[in-house]
Amino acid sequence: MIQELSADNLKEIVANNEKVVVQYSASWCGNCRIMKPKFKKLATEHEDATFIIVDAEKFPESRKLATVDNLPTFATFNDGAFVNQVQTNKFDVLKELVDEVASN
Repeated sequence: MIQELSADNLKEIVANNEKVVVQYSASWCGNCRIMKPKFKKLATEHEDATFIIVDAEKFPESRKLATVDNLPTFATFNDGAFVNQVQTNKFDVLKELVDEVASN
């Protein structure tokens, strides 16, 4: 499952789903736009996890759940707790992060 946040409620989604993978992005971020279809592709391969796209500028409370100081940032959560994150524009790095949480 993949969805784009329309409210600043990532904390609730993380609390209510066992495995969550997040892409923090912004409309002006070119690398975010490049990574978005790759992120969506991974979502189709890992149906046991919830994939969320967060506009890091619109949703500051959601942004606080990870250390987002560069975009795109990808973060994983398991059982409501932060697991790991990477700031990357490389698919293989993102895939490794997703596999780490989705295969558990």
